[in-house]
Amino acid sequence: MSRELDKLSINAIRVLSADAIEKSKSGHPGLPLGAATMAFTLWSKMNHNGKNPNWENRDRFILSAGHGSMLEYSLLHLFGYGITIEDIKNFRQEGSLTPGHPEYGHTKGVEITTGPLGQGLSNAVGFAIAEAHLAEKFNRPGYNIVDHYTYAIVGDGCLMEGISGEASSLAGTLGLGKLIVLYDSNNISIEGSTDIAFREDVAKRYEAYDWQVLRVADGNDIDAIENAMETAKAETSKPSIIIVKNQIGYGCPAKQGKASAHGEPLGSENIFAMKENLGWKTEPAFYIPDEVYSNMNEYIEKGVTKEKSWNELFKAYKTAYSELAKEYVKWINGEVDKQSLLNNEQFWSFDKEMATRESSGIVINRLTQIIPNLMGGSADLAPSNKTYMAGKGDFSAEERIGQNLHFGVREHAMAAIVNGIYAHGGLKVFCSTFFVFSDYMKGAMRLSSLMNIPITYVLTHDSIGVGEDGPTHQPIEHLAALRSMPNMTVFRPADSKETAAAWYYAVTNGTTPTSLVLTRQKLPLYEGCAKRALKGGYIIKDSQKEIPDVLLMGSGSEVELIFKAAEQLEAKGIDARVISLPSFEVFDAQDKAYKEFVMPNKVRARVAVEALTSFGWHKYVGLDGDIVSLDTFGASGNAKTLFKQFGFTIENVIDRVIKLVNK
Repeated sequence: MSRELDKLSINAIRVLSADAIEKSKSGHPGLPLGAATMAFTLWSKMNHNGKNPNWENRDRFILSAGHGSMLEYSLLHLFGYGITIEDIKNFRQEGSLTPGHPEYGHTKGVEITTGPLGQGLSNAVGFAIAEAHLAEKFNRPGYNIVDHYTYAIVGDGCLMEGISGEASSLAGTLGLGKLIVLYDSNNISIEGSTDIAFREDVAKRYEAYDWQVLRVADGNDIDAIENAMETAKAETSKPSIIIVKNQIGYGCPAKQGKASAHGEPLGSENIFAMKENLGWKTEPAFYIPDEVYSNMNEYIEKGVTKEKSWNELFKAYKTAYSELAKEYVKWINGEVDKQSLLNNEQFWSFDKEMATRESSGIVINRLTQIIPNLMGGSADLAPSNKTYMAGKGDFSAEERIGQNLHFGVREHAMAAIVNGIYAHGGLKVFCSTFFVFSDYMKGAMRLSSLMNIPITYVLTHDSIGVGEDGPTHQPIEHLAALRSMPNMTVFRPADSKETAAAWYYAVTNGTTPTSLVLTRQKLPLYEGCAKRALKGGYIIKDSQKEIPDVLLMGSGSEVELIFKAAEQLEAKGIDARVISLPSFEVFDAQDKAYKEFVMPNKVRARVAVEALTSFGWHKYVGLDGDIVSLDTFGASGNAKTLFKQFGFTIENVIDRVIKLVNK
């Protein structure tokens, strides 16, 4: 490994990126060209092993500026992660391992999906939290089996997004000393110079967040970047940001330093000029000299050696701390004994009516006895969300072993941070806020869904039942929005037992995030509903006839309403079947026979009741049915008065049923 060969390898990143983007006829060459030296220097110093991308104690790398994905793919190729030249030639093509933005679970070595700017930086905070907690839990003197850094490359756009401020503020408060951010400071955004919209002093901003701020004046100075990284690692009590002055599109004479380098192919003439400028063979495309691969093999073998050393350490750890080692493996593997949980009667047991936010809080605390690696918290609302885990301590700069996270009033960053905690590995995680504020979380919730990671979102105060806080705090369209999100499972339970079912689903399914939509007001208990709710929809009160006169369906607090309406309809000679639908997604996944059993096709008289927007219910009630819903904003007032005002009464449901049946 020599400086000259390193510089050649850095230019290989530039050439591969430019050629791939040119072949694709789309992409973002500016960042890979400008940040190549910074990124290569970082990867050459990280502890990682391309031959085993899942090595548990690897340093984590997050490309927050995910549009510059060819930078990461070039690094993955050169550092031996199995990305081939053919993969790079297929950049942005359907089914390739090199999609337009880095995708978690798709490309080996990609730690998390990035692209929406600022998300990756926030994810990095989550990775650093996970590392700190696991290190405190498992490390013992002489056996630092959890000991790695989290690195992120961010751009000007990441730091403009408000989420970066939320996450960085929390990272400073938590003193995450093993979080190191490299800032590609090139003063260019899509519309031109950042002066038009971004003149703040980033260094002062991060000093105010209580970060260590370091500067590298020349982004092509390998020694300066290495020295800054060592200084960052020496500071253990606060995160570090290294502000590296780069030139966007570096190496391409006609494009470097210009906004046009950001998001469009350079063009064949400019690539020819770039290669000549870098002293590179102009033909063929994707040409990499053999000496580059020889140089990279030394770095690859260094990574293999690092992992071998850790494996020896862990082998000795297993001898010295056998029970702790077994627990570590269980945590890392994400094991949950589904059958034991399903058969745990205490988990499903409730003896009085209560708000589902309250029963959720009880379930969370029961889960801590079953799932010891459960970690989570709220956006400054734990007393209202009922998410505090008793006796589990608070994670802080002073106390890493705590399992309760205090995110502050930072919903957007909170959701992105928990994505990072989960993606790190080793922890089950949840976060919580009022349902109406899920709007602030949508970007990160969407990424949870896209990545197939089972985050649990606890969303309380689920309707006009919020009452006096008024329409600003009363969710209306939010449930439909979450139900419309691909791969997001939503539960709105009707009682405490359904709440337990929702939590069971959330912690045992491994492929979807789950949103638990919970009430502020008390709800009754129903008989025999607990495990049947795991089908997403079921008959909670059956009709007397084989074929009922009407199907009444609802979720959450409105199940009580239709249950009572069915009792009174019976006295009027109308036979109703009552169906609780806590989860559309889970019910829709049942087989055709079960769905026909619950909702017979021949019963066309159907009424759905839900104190939120009607959007989404039409697929169940059909063209002949009716929906009692709220397609306007709410109002400030007593919750019981509001339910009556907006038509959520037994009398109104009965009237609507009679009109429908007699139509």
